[in-house]
Amino acid sequence: MNKLNIKINELFEEIPIPFLKDVFSSHTYPWEILPLVKGIIKQQIEKGLSGYTEIEPGVFVGSNVMIAKTATIEAPAIIGNDVEIRPGAYLRGNVIIGDKCVIGNSSELKNCILLLHVQVPHYNYVGDSILGSHSHMGAGSICSNLKSDGKNIIIHGDKEYETGLRKIGAILGDHADIGCGSVLNPGTIVGKNTQVYPLSMLRGVYPENSIVKNTTTVVDKK
Repeated sequence: MNKLNIKINELFEEIPIPFLKDVFSSHTYPWEILPLVKGIIKQQIEKGLSGYTEIEPGVFVGSNVMIAKTATIEAPAIIGNDVEIRPGAYLRGNVIIGDKCVIGNSSELKNCILLLHVQVPHYNYVGDSILGSHSHMGAGSICSNLKSDGKNIIIHGDKEYETGLRKIGAILGDHADIGCGSVLNPGTIVGKNTQVYPLSMLRGVYPENSIVKNTTTVVDKK
Protein backbone atom coordinates (compact mmCIF):
# COMPACT_ATOMS: atom_id res chain seq x y z
CA MET A 1 0.00 0.00 0.00
CA ASN A 2 1.25 3.47 -0.88
CA LYS A 3 2.13 5.97 1.84
CA LEU A 4 -0.55 8.03 3.59
CA ASN A 5 0.59 11.55 2.74
CA ILE A 6 -0.94 14.48 4.58
CA LYS A 7 1.71 17.21 4.47
CA ILE A 8 1.51 20.12 2.06
CA ASN A 9 4.72 19.20 0.25
CA GLU A 10 3.48 15.62 -0.18
CA LEU A 11 0.09 16.54 -1.65
CA PHE A 12 1.00 19.40 -3.99
CA GLU A 13 3.97 19.30 -6.36
CA GLU A 14 4.00 23.07 -6.61
CA ILE A 15 1.84 26.02 -5.65
CA PRO A 16 0.89 27.71 -8.94
CA ILE A 17 -0.74 30.80 -7.38
CA PRO A 18 2.20 33.14 -6.69
CA PHE A 19 0.77 34.93 -3.62
CA LEU A 20 0.09 31.58 -1.93
CA LYS A 21 3.60 30.16 -2.20
CA ASP A 22 4.92 31.71 1.00
CA VAL A 23 1.74 30.79 2.90
CA PHE A 24 1.93 27.13 1.90
CA SER A 25 5.68 26.89 2.48
CA SER A 26 5.35 28.29 6.00
CA HIS A 27 2.87 25.61 7.12
CA THR A 28 3.11 21.84 7.43
CA TYR A 29 -0.47 20.64 7.09
CA PRO A 30 -3.01 21.96 4.58
CA TRP A 31 -5.86 22.41 7.04
CA GLU A 32 -3.73 24.99 8.88
CA ILE A 33 -4.31 27.35 5.94
CA LEU A 34 -8.12 27.21 5.97
CA PRO A 35 -8.63 29.78 8.77
CA LEU A 36 -6.29 32.16 6.91
CA VAL A 37 -8.10 32.34 3.57
CA LYS A 38 -10.12 35.48 4.30
CA GLY A 39 -7.04 37.28 5.64
CA ILE A 40 -4.94 36.22 2.64
CA ILE A 41 -7.48 37.71 0.25
CA LYS A 42 -7.75 40.93 2.26
CA GLN A 43 -3.97 41.29 2.35
CA GLN A 44 -3.67 40.82 -1.42
CA ILE A 45 -6.43 43.36 -2.09
CA GLU A 46 -4.68 45.90 0.12
CA LYS A 47 -1.37 45.30 -1.67
CA GLY A 48 -3.00 45.61 -5.08
CA LEU A 49 -3.66 42.82 -7.54
CA SER A 50 -1.84 43.54 -10.77
CA GLY A 51 -3.60 42.03 -13.79
CA TYR A 52 -6.91 41.60 -11.97
CA THR A 53 -10.13 43.58 -12.41
CA GLU A 54 -12.51 44.37 -9.55
CA ILE A 55 -15.89 43.49 -11.05
CA GLU A 56 -17.72 44.36 -7.85
CA PRO A 57 -16.51 45.35 -4.36
CA GLY A 58 -14.11 42.71 -3.09
CA VAL A 59 -14.37 40.43 -6.14
CA PHE A 60 -11.28 40.38 -8.37
CA VAL A 61 -10.92 38.41 -11.60
CA GLY A 62 -8.07 37.79 -14.00
CA SER A 63 -8.20 37.86 -17.78
CA ASN A 64 -10.46 35.81 -20.05
CA VAL A 65 -12.86 34.84 -17.25
CA MET A 66 -16.32 33.66 -18.29
CA ILE A 67 -19.04 34.23 -15.69
CA ALA A 68 -22.62 33.19 -16.42
CA LYS A 69 -25.30 35.79 -15.78
CA THR A 70 -26.99 33.54 -13.23
CA ALA A 71 -23.82 32.86 -11.21
CA THR A 72 -23.51 34.54 -7.79
CA ILE A 73 -20.15 35.64 -6.40
CA GLU A 74 -19.93 37.08 -2.89
CA ALA A 75 -16.89 38.96 -1.65
CA PRO A 76 -14.14 38.44 -0.91
CA ALA A 77 -12.95 36.37 -3.84
CA ILE A 78 -9.92 36.20 -6.13
CA ILE A 79 -10.45 34.37 -9.42
CA GLY A 80 -7.57 33.62 -11.76
CA ASN A 81 -7.18 33.68 -15.54
CA ASP A 82 -9.15 31.55 -18.02
CA VAL A 83 -11.71 30.48 -15.41
CA GLU A 84 -15.23 29.44 -16.38
CA ILE A 85 -18.07 29.95 -13.88
CA ARG A 86 -21.23 28.34 -15.21
CA PRO A 87 -24.95 29.05 -14.65
CA GLY A 88 -26.21 28.81 -11.09
CA ALA A 89 -22.78 28.59 -9.49
CA TYR A 90 -22.64 30.13 -6.00
CA LEU A 91 -19.38 31.41 -4.57
CA ARG A 92 -20.13 32.33 -0.95
CA GLY A 93 -16.99 34.32 -0.21
CA ASN A 94 -13.46 33.59 1.02
CA VAL A 95 -12.68 31.82 -2.24
CA ILE A 96 -9.35 31.72 -4.12
CA ILE A 97 -9.50 30.13 -7.56
CA GLY A 98 -6.41 29.53 -9.68
CA ASP A 99 -6.08 29.68 -13.45
CA LYS A 100 -8.07 27.48 -15.87
CA CYS A 101 -10.56 26.20 -13.29
CA VAL A 102 -14.18 25.28 -14.02
CA ILE A 103 -16.94 26.02 -11.50
CA GLY A 104 -19.99 24.26 -12.83
CA ASN A 105 -23.73 24.35 -12.86
CA SER A 106 -25.19 24.81 -9.36
CA SER A 107 -21.85 24.15 -7.68
CA GLU A 108 -21.30 25.94 -4.36
CA LEU A 109 -17.96 27.05 -2.91
CA LYS A 110 -17.02 28.75 0.37
CA ASN A 111 -13.76 29.30 2.24
CA CYS A 112 -11.69 27.22 -0.13
CA ILE A 113 -8.68 27.24 -2.42
CA LEU A 114 -8.61 25.70 -5.87
CA LEU A 115 -5.14 25.56 -7.40
CA LEU A 116 -4.53 25.11 -11.16
CA HIS A 117 -6.97 23.58 -13.68
CA VAL A 118 -9.36 22.24 -11.03
CA GLN A 119 -12.79 21.06 -12.15
CA VAL A 120 -15.91 21.14 -9.98
CA PRO A 121 -18.26 21.08 -12.95
CA HIS A 122 -21.64 19.68 -11.90
CA TYR A 123 -23.65 20.08 -8.67
CA ASN A 124 -20.66 20.01 -6.33
CA TYR A 125 -20.24 21.43 -2.82
CA VAL A 126 -16.75 22.53 -1.82
CA GLY A 127 -16.56 24.08 1.64
CA ASP A 128 -13.46 24.63 3.81
CA SER A 129 -11.37 22.62 1.37
CA ILE A 130 -8.20 22.75 -0.73
CA LEU A 131 -8.23 21.11 -4.15
CA GLY A 132 -4.88 20.42 -5.78
CA SER A 133 -3.91 21.14 -9.37
CA HIS A 134 -5.72 19.12 -12.05
CA SER A 135 -8.01 17.55 -9.47
CA HIS A 136 -11.56 16.74 -10.53
CA MET A 137 -14.84 16.19 -8.73
CA GLY A 138 -17.42 14.11 -10.55
CA ALA A 139 -21.04 15.21 -10.80
CA GLY A 140 -22.78 15.43 -7.44
CA SER A 141 -19.70 14.72 -5.33
CA ILE A 142 -19.45 16.86 -2.19
CA CYS A 143 -16.99 17.87 0.49
CA SER A 144 -18.91 17.57 3.74
CA ASN A 145 -17.34 20.05 6.16
CA LEU A 146 -19.17 19.77 9.49
CA LYS A 147 -19.65 16.78 11.77
CA SER A 148 -23.20 16.03 12.89
CA ASP A 149 -22.18 16.47 16.54
CA GLY A 150 -20.45 19.80 15.81
CA LYS A 151 -17.20 18.69 17.45
CA ASN A 152 -13.73 19.57 16.19
CA ILE A 153 -12.49 17.49 13.30
CA ILE A 154 -9.78 14.87 13.74
CA ILE A 155 -7.78 13.70 10.72
CA HIS A 156 -7.61 9.91 10.81
CA GLY A 157 -4.29 9.05 9.17
CA ASP A 158 -1.29 7.08 10.41
CA LYS A 159 -2.28 8.65 13.74
CA GLU A 160 -5.01 10.96 14.99
CA TYR A 161 -4.35 14.62 14.12
CA GLU A 162 -6.23 17.10 16.28
CA THR A 163 -7.01 20.07 14.05
CA GLY A 164 -8.81 22.36 16.49
CA LEU A 165 -11.23 23.24 13.69
CA ARG A 166 -14.98 22.59 13.56
CA LYS A 167 -15.10 22.88 9.78
CA ILE A 168 -12.84 21.06 7.35
CA GLY A 169 -14.09 19.63 4.09
CA ALA A 170 -11.63 17.69 1.95
CA ILE A 171 -8.04 18.05 0.83
CA LEU A 172 -7.34 16.67 -2.65
CA GLY A 173 -3.79 16.14 -3.84
CA ASP A 174 -2.77 17.01 -7.38
CA HIS A 175 -4.58 14.97 -10.06
CA ALA A 176 -6.99 13.36 -7.58
CA ASP A 177 -10.22 12.28 -9.30
CA ILE A 178 -13.42 11.87 -7.29
CA GLY A 179 -16.19 9.74 -8.80
CA CYS A 180 -19.75 10.93 -9.29
CA GLY A 181 -22.04 11.01 -6.28
CA SER A 182 -19.26 10.51 -3.73
CA VAL A 183 -19.31 12.01 -0.23
CA LEU A 184 -16.02 13.09 1.32
CA ASN A 185 -16.68 13.27 5.04
CA PRO A 186 -15.15 16.05 7.16
CA GLY A 187 -11.37 15.89 7.17
CA THR A 188 -10.95 13.49 4.25
CA ILE A 189 -7.59 13.64 2.47
CA VAL A 190 -7.05 12.03 -0.94
CA GLY A 191 -3.47 11.64 -2.13
CA LYS A 192 -1.95 12.65 -5.45
CA ASN A 193 -2.99 10.76 -8.59
CA THR A 194 -5.63 8.75 -6.74
CA GLN A 195 -8.92 7.78 -8.35
CA VAL A 196 -12.12 7.29 -6.33
CA TYR A 197 -14.97 5.14 -7.60
CA PRO A 198 -18.43 6.69 -7.99
CA LEU A 199 -20.84 6.59 -5.04
CA SER A 200 -18.02 6.20 -2.53
CA MET A 201 -18.26 7.36 1.07
CA LEU A 202 -14.80 8.40 2.26
CA ARG A 203 -13.43 9.13 5.71
CA GLY A 204 -9.80 9.50 6.72
CA VAL A 205 -6.65 9.57 4.59
CA TYR A 206 -6.23 7.75 1.29
CA PRO A 207 -2.81 7.07 -0.26
CA GLU A 208 -1.43 8.53 -3.45
CA ASN A 209 -1.29 6.60 -6.76
CA SER A 210 -4.22 4.41 -5.73
CA ILE A 211 -7.74 3.39 -6.70
CA VAL A 212 -10.33 3.73 -3.95
CA LYS A 213 -13.14 1.26 -4.63
CA ASN A 214 -15.05 1.94 -1.42
CA THR A 215 -14.45 3.14 2.13
CA THR A 216 -12.14 0.27 3.04
CA THR A 217 -10.99 -1.18 -0.30
CA VAL A 218 -7.95 0.57 -1.74
CA VAL A 219 -5.59 -0.88 -4.35
CA ASP A 220 -2.40 0.42 -5.92
CA LYS A 221 -2.84 2.01 -9.33
CA LYS A 222 -0.97 -0.08 -11.89
